[in-house]
Formats: sequence, structure tokens, C-alpha cells
Amino acid sequence: MATEVKKQVVAELVEKIKKSESIVLVDYKGLKVNEETELRKQMREAGAEYIVAKNRLFNIALKEAGVEDSFDDVLEGTTSFAFGYADAVAPAKVAYEFGKNKKVFNIKAGCLAGKRVDAAEVEALAKLPSREQLLSMVLNGMLGPIRKLAYGLVAIADKQEAAE
Repeated sequence: MATEVKKQVVAELVEKIKKSESIVLVDYKGLKVNEETELRKQMREAGAEYIVAKNRLFNIALKEAGVEDSFDDVLEGTTSFAFGYADAVAPAKVAYEFGKNKKVFNIKAGCLAGKRVDAAEVEALAKLPSREQLLSMVLNGMLGPIRKLAYGLVAIADKQEAAE
């Protein structure tokens, strides 16, 4: 690659890193082209972007973007990157679900809010319920006591009606 091209790639990566809520680093060695195409499609549908870039250029971009944690140990071999722009959990969920049945697709690490997280933390993040499910659980918990109060009031009213 010519130096100008490399500078352009680094600049694009810096922009993606700064814009993203989260990044998932994945070892994709052995993944077939049609599988990778399917993964890109699933990432797009989830509001994430999946790219392959040179490890050294990505490492330079991380430093230029202001990420202080080191990723030197995971930026070896084949590495692809999933950027989550709107939803920080989306790339982790898609990568985890996609990699469940693939022996050749492994999560290496992640970057959440500019801080490094290891593969186990990325997988834990992927297993969390979606934002909508969490909101539903919270609302259900809040409505539970109100619902019980309403049932109690109805029961008292029915009892008073029966007594009259």
C-alpha cells in the first residue's frame, strides 16, 4: 500500500472509532466468503458495520482516536472489526450469535466507550436482553404493585356489593 493510501485508511478508521459506541474484534480465519457476506448483512440489519482492516493500521487509528488501552496482544493474525454506532450491544450480539455454530469465528476482544473489554465481557454483553426487553421488564415491575392494588380494590368493591 502506498503511504497516502495508508493515511487515508487510518483517517477513515479514526472516524469510525470516534463515531462508534462499541467495537468488537473478531478472528475470522477460515470463514467462507458467503458466510462473511451473511455476517455483513446481519450487522447492517442490526445497525452495525463489519470491516476487515490491517492490524497495524487499526492500532495506529486507535491511538490517533485517543483510545489509551493497548490492543497489541489481540491485533495478531486475522482480525475483523464490528462497529456499533447507534446500539453499543448490537455488534456483540450479532458476532456472538453468528459465532455460536462456527468453530472458526471467535471474539478476541472489544472496546466499549473507549475502554478495552476482554472476550468474556463481550460475550456477557451479548447475552444481555435487548433494550426493549429490559424496558419491558422494568415497566412490568413498576406496574405489578399497581395491578395488585387494582385487584384488591375490585375485590373490596365486590365484597361490599355482596354484603348489601
